[in-house]
Amino acid sequence: MKIEIWSDIMCPFCYIGKRKFEKALEQFDQKDKIDVEWKSFQLPPEIKTQTNKSSTEFLAEHKGISIQQARALNEQVSQMAKTVGLTYHLDKSVVANSFKAHQLTHFAKQYQKQDETEELLFKAHFTEGKNIDNTEVLLDIGEELGFDRTLLKKSLEDNLYADAVKKDIQNASRIGVRGVPFFLFNNKYALSGAQESETFLQALKQSFTEWTESKLNRPIQFIEGQSCDVDGNCD
Repeated sequence: MKIEIWSDIMCPFCYIGKRKFEKALEQFDQKDKIDVEWKSFQLPPEIKTQTNKSSTEFLAEHKGISIQQARALNEQVSQMAKTVGLTYHLDKSVVANSFKAHQLTHFAKQYQKQDETEELLFKAHFTEGKNIDNTEVLLDIGEELGFDRTLLKKSLEDNLYADAVKKDIQNASRIGVRGVPFFLFNNKYALSGAQESETFLQALKQSFTEWTESKLNRPIQFIEGQSCDVDGNCD
């Protein structure tokens, strides 16, 4: 059964949501039958990479609040991350456009390493304070995952997966995604936000049960060829 997750590397709740979903998946006894596919999203898409500006300053400007208020919001999110075993250093995180990083996740899809790629991108941004819009940073992540550095570099320079990223964003708009993380179970049930693991587990169980029943009750599909009918007519 497929679960699609729309996410942005710049979204602090997406990393937290990933951890909570993973906890639910570990508790699900049919996890080997679940296929997770990561989808691209951007918050906001027009953001410019600004290595000389802290995320606190950006947040203050973006929300029209004071530096103190922005710092307090970042601390609140960092504490939330800590409850699921994540360490955020938002004071060091680089304000970056995530479009190029999303292309890396699409490159990783052909090697069935999307999840590992998302994990390292989140870690690079939120924990290590790296610029995820920097090609060398992305190449280092790809190399750590076993990807051919030269091949990956060419795909990023040629924007080979740019259309795939745009298609994900367009599909998100089509189905009504307004924020991330956004989880779509079996193209039927949707959960928005970093829900509690119990909520994810309940959605997993319900959608998987219905998916299994639909496969069992699926009508027979006929592909006709030469045969003989009950009246003895053969053709």
